[in-house]
Amino acid sequence: MKKPLIILTGPTAAGKTKLSIALAKALNGEIISADSMQVYRYMDIGSAKIKSEEMDGVPHHLVDVLEPMDDFNVVMFQKYAKEAMEKVYARGKVPILVGGTGFYIQSVLYDIDFTENDENTELRRELETLAQEKGAQYLHDLLKECDPKAAEEIHANNIKRVIRAIEYNRQTGGKISEHNETERQKESPYASCYFVLTDERAHLYQNIDKRVDIMLEEGLVDEVKHLLEMGCKRESTAMQGLGYKEIIAYLLGEITLEEAVYLIKRDTRHFAKRQLTWFRRERDVIWVEKDKFAYDDKKMLQYMIECFTKETEK
Repeated sequence: MKKPLIILTGPTAAGKTKLSIALAKALNGEIISADSMQVYRYMDIGSAKIKSEEMDGVPHHLVDVLEPMDDFNVVMFQKYAKEAMEKVYARGKVPILVGGTGFYIQSVLYDIDFTENDENTELRRELETLAQEKGAQYLHDLLKECDPKAAEEIHANNIKRVIRAIEYNRQTGGKISEHNETERQKESPYASCYFVLTDERAHLYQNIDKRVDIMLEEGLVDEVKHLLEMGCKRESTAMQGLGYKEIIAYLLGEITLEEAVYLIKRDTRHFAKRQLTWFRRERDVIWVEKDKFAYDDKKMLQYMIECFTKETEK
């Protein structure tokens, strides 16, 4: 029998945190964070990290496990997530992957094989140098030449993924977009429910703007200052997160605080749009559209429980 797995994802600021706690309590679950920023310690405000009192006693994995100077990528996430899942299963509980990083979720759901492109090669170092010297857009244009589909899927600012895609092409002669598509066609080894929580665009964007305002009230600028004082470098993986890179630009005197806030809100809205595009492309997704449930958390929860029960009874 396949082991059960619940995924609760969706665009940023859709309200995943609150619903995930209710779901975990209802289904004897433990939460595994599928978020590329919440994995870092000291990055609480900008990552909208769940607070311990919000957890309400539900165990959370992959939160606060790395230092902000550490690297983190999908290969590491897959390894950590699978290890956490084994512990959850051993306790007779259900793992619930919660977060908005679609590629991370996919890596676990379909057990994607990254071994062909996992070595830190000389070529990777060359491409990293090229990015520093000529900029992210130059590198993204190289990707467009060798793998246009991957270039569509990967944002120019996601330098690590752009590099991995170019590296894959030069090492194997193939396209990483085709490799990923093949991996996506694999049958999942889990009895899974893949929920995507979303909202009407206008409402979602309003929530994003509100969340950014709250982050600033809670002390986002001081959080970023503290990280820089700790020795975090601007180019480190952790500092590429939305909210962090813009505040760094403000602290370095490159833009005003008003401009930084405008950029955070705008780029977060763009990010939410890209997230939704990703989830629409995924198969076997169960959409949970808040407006269709009249914003009633209990109805949404009941629907998700019913879907999961059906899946596990197959």
